[in-house]
Amino acid sequence: MKVILTEKINKLGNIGDTVEVKTGYARNYLLPNNKALRWSATNIALFESKKAELHAKQEAAKKSAESYVDAVKNSKLHMIRQAGDTGQLYGSVSSRDIARMLGEIAGVHIESSQVMLGSPIKSVGTFETKIALHPDVIVPVKIYVAQTSDEIEALVAGKVLTFGTKKVEEVEEQVAEVEIESEEKEESAEEAAE
Repeated sequence: MKVILTEKINKLGNIGDTVEVKTGYARNYLLPNNKALRWSATNIALFESKKAELHAKQEAAKKSAESYVDAVKNSKLHMIRQAGDTGQLYGSVSSRDIARMLGEIAGVHIESSQVMLGSPIKSVGTFETKIALHPDVIVPVKIYVAQTSDEIEALVAGKVLTFGTKKVEEVEEQVAEVEIESEEKEESAEEAAE
């Protein structure tokens, strides 16, 4: 389906571009959200009459987004979640969780679709993602996910958390102790036999 974009959309085009998109994408997303008009002679004329207004609206939205850059960049995204012995989370941290936390911390209303996370976070650690406040204003942020606030402080300090090694060391020590005890019993049994 051929449409005329009424706002800039990443990976698709700028205001006024005529693009070919899949019918479902146009019907379900672009047209209902007023991000595009169907391509026709009347809509081209309508767009030309509103072109200056749409550009002004786009610039105002960009300036508004730029005013929130520092608030988003300086927000501390520390998430405490339950995890197993290997550092795997019992749930996950999704783009919805990040958007909600940014709203609480920075006071910025962000939709989950503006969080460019890719796939949900499923382990403890430090993660980098980007927040698209506007198609032209993309802010990088760091997310720290841990089980306790002490672990988060360690992550912020740049330390790497290790999981499972302590238990492995304890098991190895116990095995070594059992081996030593069994050797001592064998030696004492041999001495008694002599």
